[in-house]
Formats: sequence, C-alpha cells, structure tokens
Amino acid sequence: MAKLQQLNDLVAGELRGNPDEEIHRVVSIDQAQTGDITFLSNPKYLPLLKNCQASAVILSPEVAAPEKNLIITANPYLAFAKILTFLQSSKTTGQGIMPGACVAESAAVDESATVYPGCVVGENVKIGAGTTLYPGVVIYDDVSIGRDCLLHAQAIVREGCRLGNRVILQPSAVIGSDGFGFAPDGSGYYKIPQVGIVVLEDDVEIGSCSCIDRAALGETRIRRGTKLDNLVQIGHNVEVGEDCIIVAQGGIAGSSKVGKHCTFGGQMAIAGHLTVGDNVMIGARGGATGNVESNQILSGLPLMPHKQWLRATMSFTKLPEMRKEMKQLQKRLEDLEALLQED
Repeated sequence: MAKLQQLNDLVAGELRGNPDEEIHRVVSIDQAQTGDITFLSNPKYLPLLKNCQASAVILSPEVAAPEKNLIITANPYLAFAKILTFLQSSKTTGQGIMPGACVAESAAVDESATVYPGCVVGENVKIGAGTTLYPGVVIYDDVSIGRDCLLHAQAIVREGCRLGNRVILQPSAVIGSDGFGFAPDGSGYYKIPQVGIVVLEDDVEIGSCSCIDRAALGETRIRRGTKLDNLVQIGHNVEVGEDCIIVAQGGIAGSSKVGKHCTFGGQMAIAGHLTVGDNVMIGARGGATGNVESNQILSGLPLMPHKQWLRATMSFTKLPEMRKEMKQLQKRLEDLEALLQED
C-alpha cells in the first residue's frame, strides 16, 4: 500500500487530486475498483475511462479526465511499470542457505542471499547480497553472481561465468553451455574445447530456455540492460550491446557483434562473424547475411528497408496472376513479331 503522492514522486509525474489517496494495487482499466490505480496508454481504451472505478489513473498530458485523481506523465506505460514494481516488490529479507541446498564449503554466499532447497552451488562460487536462487538452480565452479539477482527454477550457470547486478534468469535458462565448435576430421568432426566464459552485465534478463554459449576463447558478452525473450540462442564469442531487445526464437551465430539499442523481432537470425550497428531494428523472421550499418529499420531475407519489404509483400499473393499475365504478354509479343516478319 502507498499514498498517491508517494507513487507520483516515484515516477516524477504531475499529481492532480488527493495526495493522501491510498493505493493498494495496479489493475487494468476495465477491472479497477476503489483502492486501485490503473493507466491509459492505448487510445482504444479511452471509452473505458468514463466509467472507470479506480481511485487514480495514470494518463498522458493530452488526455482529459476531470473529477479523477490523476498522475500525469509523458510515458504512462513506463510509469505503470515502475509503480507495479514498487507495489509488488517482495519485502522479505534473505533466508540464507536453506536446508536441502547443496553448497560447496568454498562458496562465498552473502548472508542476505537466499538459496532454496534443491540448488547446487559449486566450488569457489561468489553470490552477492540479496540474490535469490530458486529450487533446482545449478551453479558450476568459479562462477561470480552480483547483487539482487534472480535465478529462477532450473536455471544453469556453468563454470567461470560472471553475472553482474540485478541479472534475471528465467526458468531453464542456460548460461555458458558449450559453443558449437567442431573441426572437420575426415568424414567426422573433432570437438573444439570451449574454454571461454559468458559475461552478463548489470540489469540483463534472459528468458526461459534461452541459451548463451560460452566462448571458444575469451568471452561471450551481453552488455548492460539487454533483455532476451524465451528460446533465444546466442552463439560463442558473440557480443550484444547495451539496451537491446531480442524476441523469442531469435538467433545470433558465433563471433558476431551487435551494437547498442537494437531491437530484433521473433525468429530473426544473424549469421556468424558479422557486425550490426547501433539502433538497428530487424522485423520478425528477418535475416542478416552481411554487415548492417547503424540507424536502420529492416525486414525480410535478405534484409531490405522495412517500407520496401512491405511493398514487396503486397505483391506476393499476386505473383500467380502476374505470372499468367506475363505469359499472355509474351505470347502477344511473339505474335506481333511474327506479323512484322511477314510484312
């Protein structure tokens, strides 16, 4: 529970109404009741505002809502996220190493951390203050994990990898699996040892069942603030820049480098040993087969400017008809050429 003034200060908004109004929950605009706060960021929900029963509403400056307690902000969606985080955050203190956890004697676990039953923590591991390891998490030897991290059930961090502060691993994420490296050996393949590590910088989040391969030599690095959705594959020796978003089933092949603030849609792919610049957006199922310069919005395979791709896709369904017309035109042209030869 918090007073409206406290929530307004949290998001640096403009408060209109009763600063002492008590808020208990964040609820969608069509279900909110007294004691709730809701938000409006999509104009299609504007008609619901008239009959909204919430005690307060988060709005952008251009939306009018007289007779309601309001928090006015240029980014209502971001304010909603911050207030929701504040109201839902756990207030419990660290529970330490709980019975049923298997923790090596050489591991250094901060007393404010929580290690649930069923976790396995290897030799010389360091776990920072406020970090939580949920049941089934496995931490190999020589791993370093920073402060206030959340490692959900069945997440795995292999030997030597380093996690910064406030890193989140969703269930069954795998950090530091072997890179896919094999040397041709006649009709077979010889496995190349993958002796590097993975580094996840501060505020990185890795989705469920996503895999970040360890480097063959050196490191695979995901820089600060980057978020990976579920089922994302990052190959060995890849570097992903700050504040990137990679949506489900995307993949980046080994030794490629991605700049900062890039957004990649679902099932996108980047081939190996490529460089992608800053502020690049690649649409769903787009594929990069060559280097990509900064500040572009691209789609398709091969990649092309998104607007050009939209025009191209509009023609796909017409291709059979266009092919038929081209054959007819070709036949007419052949008939005309035959007549000219007769003359």
